[in-house]
Amino acid sequence: MIVRIVKLMISKEKTNDFYLFFNTKKTQIEEFKGCIKVELLQDTKEPNLYFTYSHWEDEESLDNYRNSVFFKNVWNNTKLYFCGKPEAWSLNKTASE
Repeated sequence: MIVRIVKLMISKEKTNDFYLFFNTKKTQIEEFKGCIKVELLQDTKEPNLYFTYSHWEDEESLDNYRNSVFFKNVWNNTKLYFCGKPEAWSLNKTASE
């Protein structure tokens, strides 16, 4: 299993719009082949700092999603909310929950 973590710094005046946008896309992302779940987390001290955690069956599934037209559209729209450079990590899950 692959866990993809993406750190997003959102413009303070756009946090509510970003939250609403994410929630309109979450189900579609989770319906993508190989996606297990997607979560949006908000920092407790910096309310405009978000992290997405997505769980994928394998790296091929994640790559297929990242190379899809759907992802490119979502990512281009997500960039409109940024006030900082995003960071991302792909990690192998090593232990069961």
